[in-house]
Amino acid sequence: MKTKSIFALAGLLASVALPAMAADDVVTIYSADGLHDGTPSWYGNEFDAFTKATGIKVQYVEAGSSGVVDRLSKEKSNTQADLLVTLPPFVQKAASEGLLEAYAPAGADKIEARDKDPKGFYAAMINNYPNFIYNSSVLKTPPATYQDLLDPKFKQKIQYSTPGQAGDGTALMLQAFHAFGGKDAGLDYLKKLQANNLGPSASTGKLTALVNKGELYVANGDLQMNLAQQADNPNIKIFFPTGPDGKKTAFSLPYYIGLVSGAPHSDNGKKLIDFLLSEDAQKDVSAVAQGLPVRTDVHPTDENFAKLHAIMDGIEIWSPDWNKVLADLKQDVDAYGKAIASN
Repeated sequence: MKTKSIFALAGLLASVALPAMAADDVVTIYSADGLHDGTPSWYGNEFDAFTKATGIKVQYVEAGSSGVVDRLSKEKSNTQADLLVTLPPFVQKAASEGLLEAYAPAGADKIEARDKDPKGFYAAMINNYPNFIYNSSVLKTPPATYQDLLDPKFKQKIQYSTPGQAGDGTALMLQAFHAFGGKDAGLDYLKKLQANNLGPSASTGKLTALVNKGELYVANGDLQMNLAQQADNPNIKIFFPTGPDGKKTAFSLPYYIGLVSGAPHSDNGKKLIDFLLSEDAQKDVSAVAQGLPVRTDVHPTDENFAKLHAIMDGIEIWSPDWNKVLADLKQDVDAYGKAIASN
């Protein structure tokens, strides 16, 4: 989600020309990647249904979790987007910079308090978890532990997206801090892992095809995106390694949605938020997006929902303090850069 290069992104986004449309029939959404993956995709289905129901066309701009927020910030004096969808801690960053406007979506009472900003700046739209993937045609079993990933047989056969640029890469860094009991120990592990890392990657999603082809054996990812990609990448499988304490752990990494402050089509943006958080749209989250719905009144019975719960069985869920993560992010990313450079 989440994953394109910040440096390449500046030029790319600057070149994106949004088509001219009447003010009353368009809504523009800046989104982290992942929800347009697969055929059909959840975004594709829901945008088509929204346009059919309202006559409002959806303009969609996709980039990395940090990248979509950076674009909003650059456009603050001439806001182009109406909605933002991104991962933590980048949605918290957008709110802290005044880029989001408080809005209580229809049906907000059906979303748990833990999944909503207390000030109303954003709400979870689809729940998700960071994970790893491996090539099952090359490896008979996945690496059982984080320590196993340090095996010399994985030299230049592991790659993960870059912390601070990609939401999933930032999640991997946080997971290392948690699994090893602190930042110093987590950075020490990532320093050791660098010996097997092929190199920096600005895209988590692009790593999937490399793992599927066997160019990589292991990469990081997230549950929703990787499950959506499996149909086109049959060799990839999902795994969670155990930490030094023998536990498999993960944390919730939702796609959050928020109304952009000063949005040119604010009313249309509110309508699309309501639509994507509606009971009907949420019922398709697991079946189509292969993510987990956030509404407490939605209880899917589809095969994907059962598969998601089976994958997460035995995984201990912990909860980051996202405000602290955001406050420490620059310092932590700088420390990460120094750690891997000194390998």
